[in-house]
Amino acid sequence: MTQHLALTAILVPDYDAGIAFFVEQMGFTLFEDTDLGDGKRWVRVGPDGAQTAFLLAKADGPEQRAAIGNQGGGRVWLFLQTDDFARDHAAMRAKGVVFEETPRDEPYGQVAVFRDPFGNRWDLIQFKG
Repeated sequence: MTQHLALTAILVPDYDAGIAFFVEQMGFTLFEDTDLGDGKRWVRVGPDGAQTAFLLAKADGPEQRAAIGNQGGGRVWLFLQTDDFARDHAAMRAKGVVFEETPRDEPYGQVAVFRDPFGNRWDLIQFKG
């Protein structure tokens, strides 16, 4: 049996705001945007070629709205792997992605932390070897 993680949900305040960031600034592909009725949509975005995509989940109610940007409890919880750190770091900065730090070299690779506009902390990372 073959398995892989297909989707992970990420809370957003609004579907269109999520699409704007992930597609226009991050360069992800909009795989699907299906109206489910009652203000709900099935919105999938992700990097081209990735097996795992994000399901943009519009926060519903005060508890979910309070969790927007804090799904990782303040830690980096999303790791965007690249095969060309310099290229992607420059492209993301040019599109307005805000990095919290300058790139750094670690024993495992080159990395820099950024936040999405919703508050989630990410690593842009290129692993060594």
